[in-house]
Amino acid sequence: MYYIMVYDVNVKRVNKMLKLLRKYLNWVQNSVFEGELSDSQLERLKHEIKDIIKSNEDSVIIYAMESKWLARDIIGLEKKEIGTII
Repeated sequence: MYYIMVYDVNVKRVNKMLKLLRKYLNWVQNSVFEGELSDSQLERLKHEIKDIIKSNEDSVIIYAMESKWLARDIIGLEKKEIGTII
C-alpha cells in the first residue's frame, strides 16, 4: 500500500519524528512523507509514532492509497525528488 503521512508535532519532538519517518518513507517537504509500506511496516511505524507524540498536542495524518498517485503537480520549488528507500 502507498501512504502519505503528514505530521504536526510540538517543536520538541520534530527531530524525532523526522528521523523516524525517514527510516520508512521518502521525505517530500516539511512534515510530509510518502512511500510504499507493508502492513507490518505500517503497524511498526504507527507504534513508534505513538511512542514519540503526545496525543493531546500532536497529530499525524496517514493517507492510504492502493498504488502510487497517478499524477503529481508541483507549483514552485520541489524540495526533494522522490527516491527509493534503502
